[in-house]
Amino acid sequence: MKGWLVLESGEIYQGAWYGGEERAGEVVFNTSHSGYEEIATDPSYFSQIVVMTAPMQGNYGVENEVWESRRLWIEGFICLEIQDTERDCAWKTRLLENKIPLLTELDTRHLVLRLRKGGTPWGALVQADTEAEARQKAEALIANKKTMDKDWVYLTSRSEPEVRKGDNMVGPRIAVLDFGSKENILRELEHRCSEVKIFNSRSSVQAIMEYNPDGIMLTNGPGDPGDVKVAVGTVKELLGVKPIFGICMGHQVLGLALGAKTYKMKFGHRGSNHPIQDSILNQIYMTSQNHGYAVDAATLPEDVKVTHINLNDGTVAGFYSEKRKCLGIQYHPESCPGPHEASGLFSYFVERMI
Repeated sequence: MKGWLVLESGEIYQGAWYGGEERAGEVVFNTSHSGYEEIATDPSYFSQIVVMTAPMQGNYGVENEVWESRRLWIEGFICLEIQDTERDCAWKTRLLENKIPLLTELDTRHLVLRLRKGGTPWGALVQADTEAEARQKAEALIANKKTMDKDWVYLTSRSEPEVRKGDNMVGPRIAVLDFGSKENILRELEHRCSEVKIFNSRSSVQAIMEYNPDGIMLTNGPGDPGDVKVAVGTVKELLGVKPIFGICMGHQVLGLALGAKTYKMKFGHRGSNHPIQDSILNQIYMTSQNHGYAVDAATLPEDVKVTHINLNDGTVAGFYSEKRKCLGIQYHPESCPGPHEASGLFSYFVERMI
């Protein structure tokens, strides 16, 4: 069947429609060569249609153990080719079982160049016989999608607290402010801690302090940090009281709590091959990233030092303040998918900051 990706900016792309629900979302691209299942289950991709730059997807099947959350969060999956043979069609089947629209056999290179040049617009994936019908369907889907709550962090956060026992009985207790956390952030903490308690993104300072944690983790999550409610004020009150480690959205919320500003990037960083210069671990390594916003270095307080730089474009990839006991990292030191060199930052938080 004919399928279409219709961008709000007017461009339209025809491909092969494999099924799923017609949906709208922000159209973004990811440069990872593997990890399609981890990407789809990462809550940071909430309300996003993902275009994979690597041409062939689904070649190694699926495995529930690599899921990064309880469900698939993406609004659509686009690739040049999907594995759909007698040997293996598991990824295609997994997408359709979860009603995720799947579009293939379109010029993904041309589409990615458009996103790099013009930014990441809203778009919709629809099945239609004609271009005119596709445009009409897409317009209605995009308009409806824009009426949703802008605090995407709250929409992906756990509604109730959750306690997990850690592997290190003499390790610290960590309070996790859940902005849409990947499971591997929690696994890295559990490996190093005696206990981890996960809180909703709008939890109060009182609720967190009643737990009496040794440190606080601010997780990854989707959307615009400027639309996150409650959490910035909560983190502002906790600064200097408890050591704080923020990852991705947590890094951006931490930046706002410090009085810095964030801005929307042209097309963001999404993939598992982004080079970082790290002055804390004193290394240069490749990282996994997924974000569309960044912290403005010029707006950070004088006692907060930029410690990590994205070597592709020079944007802030991390900052640290000994005085305020806080560390913010823009990328994913927990990887999944991606390199593991940055996982030492979890040890730095647990062993050096607490």
